[in-house]
Amino acid sequence: MYIGIDLGTSAVKLLLMDENGLVKCSVSREYPLYFPAPGWSEQNPEDWYRETMKGMQELLEGFDKEEVRGIGFSGQMHGLVVLDENDEVIRPAILWNDGRTGEECEYLNNVIGKKKLSEYTANIAFAGFTAPKLLWMRKHEPENFARIKKIMLPKDFLAYRLTGVHCTDVSDASGMLLLDVKKRTWSKEMCEICHIREDMLPKLFESSECVGTLLSGEAKMLGLSQDVKIAAGAGDNAAAAVAAGAVGDGNCNISLGTSGTVFISSSRFGVDENNALHAFCDANGAYHLMGCMLSAASCNKWWMDGIIGTKDYGKEQDKIEGLGENHVFYLPYLMGERSPHNNPNARAVFIGMTMDTTRADMTQAVLEGVAFALRDSLEVAKKMGIKTERTRICGGGAKSALWKKIIANVLRVKVEVLQAQEGPALGGAMLAAVACGAYESVEAAVAKIVRVVDAVEPEPWLADKYEQRYRQFQEIYPACKGLFELIK
Repeated sequence: MYIGIDLGTSAVKLLLMDENGLVKCSVSREYPLYFPAPGWSEQNPEDWYRETMKGMQELLEGFDKEEVRGIGFSGQMHGLVVLDENDEVIRPAILWNDGRTGEECEYLNNVIGKKKLSEYTANIAFAGFTAPKLLWMRKHEPENFARIKKIMLPKDFLAYRLTGVHCTDVSDASGMLLLDVKKRTWSKEMCEICHIREDMLPKLFESSECVGTLLSGEAKMLGLSQDVKIAAGAGDNAAAAVAAGAVGDGNCNISLGTSGTVFISSSRFGVDENNALHAFCDANGAYHLMGCMLSAASCNKWWMDGIIGTKDYGKEQDKIEGLGENHVFYLPYLMGERSPHNNPNARAVFIGMTMDTTRADMTQAVLEGVAFALRDSLEVAKKMGIKTERTRICGGGAKSALWKKIIANVLRVKVEVLQAQEGPALGGAMLAAVACGAYESVEAAVAKIVRVVDAVEPEPWLADKYEQRYRQFQEIYPACKGLFELIK
């Protein structure tokens, strides 16, 4: 059996998978998220470790622990975890959805220059990336910056605590703005720009490589053998693509989690001319393009839990009628936005309400706004000559039949539903199985494990209605952009 661990933003999700891909058990454990200033987002890495260990103990209850062969990771990307010379955490981790690095991104994109950044890393600076966070820390916390001995990503902190190895994989490292993505090596130029040494960065692995085995203390705590292998794993979206079978040239996966992504796998390295999409290494030795929006299913959670005060998401969606006819629009930029606008100052907006606007109209606008924003990224890929006719879908938002229907028609693609809905945690377990030799490759694991059980086809009449609505949606952000600068 194999354990998959997905270190998410709100919780760590763990599952136990047998060698045939059958999920035997799953567990989720939450931990705090801190917002010490507007637009900031932090977590305590020790919370991750504590809840992960408790989660594994809970996961393994009632199972034969001697059958566990490997552990693989998935996790939130871009977060900055810094350790001192004693491998102690220096400060809370600065997360992927943190927007404090506006000045640093301006410096990187406009002084160093987008052309050079793209040459060095295949990407430009976004507020959530790791490199701008290092520059922010150097300027605002110089004492802490001087203490840095190791720079890590969130999931890799867990791997280090289990193995004692400072490691990362190329898919997760791609989002740091420190990796030469094309060559799959650390960028010496970016290390110099960020005033760090290459030895401060972890050792690079491919996602399905074994980085080490369990330390004796952790093995004893979990009741596992010290021979259990730890796979490098992958960033959450690359791991979700493995679980969805979206590996191989041209395959697409949409993730509707806290953030939202459009993930397109490619056998060839490529960068769009405006760097609106991220060009990253894939979990199977190839590459992928990814559009990332910072608030996706979290928009619906915010609207349902925080604004209208209900946990009955299904009941609210049952009230929605008239798809493609809603006059209320919603910009889903609660935490700023990444793809394709790259604007940490962007904010969520409702527009178009009248006296007869209903609660259902507002709920519908939230679902549609997220779908429209996903299409923004797909439009960039289209301009690169990438034609997408179908996509897999995963994440908490994918449980909604209505949302899947909206996405199929807004994007004009066939949306395929998978038998296993576990997403990144399953991808982590599959990578562990490959690392242990149960499968000869990621593709072989996908062929054996991943099954499509349903599909939502776009309906031409509804897709045409949404085409008109999408064109209207495209006009709202440019009209509001100047206002975002005034209210930041």
